[in-house]
Amino acid sequence: MSTDNKPSPLDNMIANMPEKTGKSLQEWVALLGPVGARKHGELMKVLKGEHGLTHGYANLVAHTARDSMPSNDTADDPVAAQYAGKETLKPVYDRLVELMQAFGDDVEIAPKKAYVSLRRAKQFALIQTTTKTRVDVVIKRRDVDPGYRLEASGSFNSMVTHRVRTAHVNDIDDELKAWLKAAYDKAG
Repeated sequence: MSTDNKPSPLDNMIANMPEKTGKSLQEWVALLGPVGARKHGELMKVLKGEHGLTHGYANLVAHTARDSMPSNDTADDPVAAQYAGKETLKPVYDRLVELMQAFGDDVEIAPKKAYVSLRRAKQFALIQTTTKTRVDVVIKRRDVDPGYRLEASGSFNSMVTHRVRTAHVNDIDDELKAWLKAAYDKAG
């Protein structure tokens, strides 16, 4: 008898998933929802910790979910995703990053899903596309009272205190540079 038609171990694992885990592979992938830029380890943690899957099943679901992601330029690039449909604001972001990098080699630019964190020893600012026409520069400056342009940050993030609204590269002036430089200096 030929063994050519014998199911592979992976096929057996997938076939046994509903009995062993209570859901099919497709149901587990759907349960995770869009995985976006989430890392494999994060998916594993959710599947094992919150849903009790064994390592093998969690690994299979995580790989399948990541492999089923639509391939486009923004899936793995949070900055591209933030500026999709807001391309006129990208030069503002680029200029801000250029300015931050001029402060020192120790500036860490850490893109997140909704904003870009700027850190040294600790976070000192973040850049966020708030609307289609505005980029907010959010700064940690506990030693400065809010004013006309340097507003209280509100509910952005407890790690920052003020925000400056920008819409054009020209909004990145000496005043904003000084606020950012002071925040950078305090974060060292």
